[in-house]
Amino acid sequence: MPLLLLKDLPRYECLIESAKEFPDLDPSAAEAYLHLLRAGDDAFSVSQRNLDEHGISQGRFCVLMLLWRSVHLPATELLGAKSCGDGPRTPAELAEGANVTRATMTGLIDTLERDGFVKREPDPVDRRMMSVRLTAKAEQFLHDFLPGHFRTTAKLMSTLSESERKTLVRLLTKISTQAAAMFGGPATVPAELATRAV
Repeated sequence: MPLLLLKDLPRYECLIESAKEFPDLDPSAAEAYLHLLRAGDDAFSVSQRNLDEHGISQGRFCVLMLLWRSVHLPATELLGAKSCGDGPRTPAELAEGANVTRATMTGLIDTLERDGFVKREPDPVDRRMMSVRLTAKAEQFLHDFLPGHFRTTAKLMSTLSESERKTLVRLLTKISTQAAAMFGGPATVPAELATRAV
């Protein structure tokens, strides 16, 4: 569901007029906020359309990518590459990584397991826990899907230069950091991005 239900965004002049009635309305802040929501909705729609064409939901794709990370990043270490950190293995780690409840993650894992994309098994580190792993079917799906997915992402962002992309990341990181501060929670952006955003 879109975050912004407006078909047309209000013109800046209209925001200035509204500020006369509501002094707390900062026209430039409102304009930037509305454009942020619109761009987020548009980008999400592009991604959603691509996933729909391949019969997978955003939530299920997120789980597959988190598990793919747990398989492929440690493998890169064997080739001498610097690690970006281990990926999640257990349902609790997956729920944390996807920022959803454990109950939601259980439902996602159940449907992925039903469709043959993941398998639950005793955790190799702690046998009292269950871990989740990708099946060969999931590996093949990702191998077939990801090249087109990455091309779609690159095409969407191709309107920005490399410098503009870095600026966008820096600005969005500042907004995410501010949102976390407003709710008293931890920042949801990596620490190295948050320090670059200041």
